[in-house]
Amino acid sequence: MENFIFFSYLSSTIAYSALLLFAISRKERSWVFIISISVSIAWSIAVMRSAEGNHFFLADTIIYETFRNLSWFLLIQNLFSFPKKKVNNFYHFLRHTRLALVLITFIAISISIEAFPILLDMALAWMNGDPRIVTHVILAVLGLVLTEQLYRNSSLEHRWHLKFICLSLGSIFAIDFLVYSKSLLYKHLDFDLWQTRGFLNTLITPFLGVGIQRLQELQHSPSETAPRKIVFYTSILFGCGVYLILMSATGYYLKQANAEWGETIQTVFIFLAMLLLVITFTSGKIRALAKVYFSKHFFHYNYDYRDEWLKISKSLAKLESLDELKDFIIITLSNLVESSGGGLWLKNDHGHFFLAAQQNLRLTAQELEQLKTGQDLPDYLLRKQWVIDFFELAHAPEVYDDIDLSPWCYEDSQVWLIVPLFHLNHLEAFVVLTQPRAPRKLNWEDHDLLKTVGMQLANALALTKASEALANNRQFEAYHRLSAFLVHDLKNITAQISLIVKNAERHKHNQEFFDDTIETLNHVVNKMQHIVNQLRQGNTYLSPAKLVNLVEIIRSIQRQHKGLPVLQIENQLDECFVKADSTKLINILTNLVQNAQDASQQPNSWVKLVLTTRQDYAVIKIIDNGIGMTQSFISDRLFKPFDTTKGNAGMGIGAYEAKDYILKIGGILDVESQPNHGTTFTLQLPITKPNGNEQH
Repeated sequence: MENFIFFSYLSSTIAYSALLLFAISRKERSWVFIISISVSIAWSIAVMRSAEGNHFFLADTIIYETFRNLSWFLLIQNLFSFPKKKVNNFYHFLRHTRLALVLITFIAISISIEAFPILLDMALAWMNGDPRIVTHVILAVLGLVLTEQLYRNSSLEHRWHLKFICLSLGSIFAIDFLVYSKSLLYKHLDFDLWQTRGFLNTLITPFLGVGIQRLQELQHSPSETAPRKIVFYTSILFGCGVYLILMSATGYYLKQANAEWGETIQTVFIFLAMLLLVITFTSGKIRALAKVYFSKHFFHYNYDYRDEWLKISKSLAKLESLDELKDFIIITLSNLVESSGGGLWLKNDHGHFFLAAQQNLRLTAQELEQLKTGQDLPDYLLRKQWVIDFFELAHAPEVYDDIDLSPWCYEDSQVWLIVPLFHLNHLEAFVVLTQPRAPRKLNWEDHDLLKTVGMQLANALALTKASEALANNRQFEAYHRLSAFLVHDLKNITAQISLIVKNAERHKHNQEFFDDTIETLNHVVNKMQHIVNQLRQGNTYLSPAKLVNLVEIIRSIQRQHKGLPVLQIENQLDECFVKADSTKLINILTNLVQNAQDASQQPNSWVKLVLTTRQDYAVIKIIDNGIGMTQSFISDRLFKPFDTTKGNAGMGIGAYEAKDYILKIGGILDVESQPNHGTTFTLQLPITKPNGNEQH
């Protein structure tokens, strides 16, 4: 046996030494990891030296194992706060809670008993058993809990980095738990299991090596655990310790009571006890009962409000669609009160509520139909603005005298809570939660939290719906804007053709009228082609800017535009070139001239179009002596789209379109006007000198 123990722990010494060299050779060293490995090496060497002597026993190595466990605890705590260098909530917990003080005192007493034989003899006489075995059972359970918490509270992207470290440490503590819990049960050290730990630690070291390599890539710490969670899981730790002590005492009694079947009874008892422990930890209902118990007896407030608010806010920020939000609302409210499921009813455009999402909703067809068709429930929620609690209804029915909740009040009904979601005092939705995993009575704090979280979720719901509606409205707005521009162009074309038809009977034998008609129709065809291009493009299509001669454009407008008063042209230039879309520029000037004529219908009214130059700009002025405009109208309404003073005869986009296009081609548009004294539109366009390669 001595040789087996020696070679078992010799292998672990070699494996840990190789792991130590690997950790030291890394570019970025984790000194806590190096310390933990060094202490593990010292532990393995101590066991080897004990095996080489004439006698070996637990007392020679147990203190080394205690320090090994503490070094692994230090590593786990370091991973909780990695890579932060500041003191975190864990240290705050160690300094300010009585439970942690008890834990530290327990570890200090355990080390003292292991280090000083006098204290050990006193403990053996008092306990009628070896206290060191109990200590290491508790340390093993503590290691398992801390390892589980490290993995649980790390984010999904960090779990890949911590997976092999958690697997390795969990295996180490699981082996220790198996060895010492069995030793506690039989009242002596199980040497068969104890001597194999060296080989088992050797098998674990490669996983630790992979964990060291992955740990270097970790840049952010996992989520910090709040003291509330530490209290909860530390309490579970002590509960496990008490459970194991009771298991040991019961097993010892069974063995003493029946010598013939003692071993068999103990084996069956151990199996059933471990099975019960596993079932307890994996049961959602038992976890819910534990949370209710600790909330009632350990905390002044049942909830960590900051933690709840941050958790919901971070989760809401990750949602990308309304469907994701629907499921999130149900899951969030269900988890708050440990409900087993629920359903979300949303309000449609007609004010009726419909089932939009569900999670484990076990309602009958009659209950669903009543929720769909009944209007009393939404009206009641809107009027009262509180959470309907069917547990409260069963014990205080007078609270709900003004509403009929009988469709959901029967023995096996799954309806437990109805939570309204309000946005700006409007009922946006409500959530039906089914019966909890563990029976519980809600207090004022539960109701306040549900209503507060409900408002936060309702705001998110309203914001998401508004965003989707805004996206749809933007699409409609684009088509409406396109339609408005097209109708505006068609109105001008119709006016030109109507003028031809009106004068045709009188001038149909006039060759000049015939020539002007052909030119106008040619212009109409170009405009229609331009509109077709706009429809094909799906937006206000602009032809590429080309070099155009403003003199020719003004002459074309003079020939084609026949409105009253007659357009007067003032121009002393032979040519003046700018870069623009000729069709668009003609439309803009024509529209401004038409507006000037519409505003100048009094006797002796006139409209002028003047072309001059000023430095590097061509200056076009449309001047009239019509009714004019006030400065407030020019500032607030003139260039506002779809705002017209012509009633149904106008679209309200002519001036807006003019200014928008002139600015796009680098020009300037100014307006001067006085009521009853006329208006002057001034367009300044950058002059472009033609070269041989440009065509117009």
